[in-house]
Amino acid sequence: MDQLRTTFPDYHFTVELQVAEGDLVVTRGTARGTHQGEYWGITFQSILPTGKQVTWTETVIDRIVDGKIAESWINVDALGRLQQIGALPTPGQAS
Repeated sequence: MDQLRTTFPDYHFTVELQVAEGDLVVTRGTARGTHQGEYWGITFQSILPTGKQVTWTETVIDRIVDGKIAESWINVDALGRLQQIGALPTPGQAS
C-alpha cells in the first residue's frame, strides 16, 4: 500500500459493491489516482511519473476472525492501469 500511495498519492477507492457471508467479506470497487510517483511492480519497474489520471477496478476478499482481517485476497486490474499510463499498448494500438 505504501508503494501505491507513493505512485498515486491522490489514490481514492470507491466501493461499488460489498457482500458479507459467514467469515468472508467481498468488496468490489473503482480506484482512481494520478501517476505522480515512480511506478514499481513485480514485472514493470521504474516507470517514471506521467501525470496521467487513471482508473482501475479492484476486488478484495477478506476473511474475518475475531473482528479482524486474518487473510486477504486482492485482484487488481494492473494491466488496465499500465495501459493507461502508457507502459503497455491497448488492444488495436500499434506497439
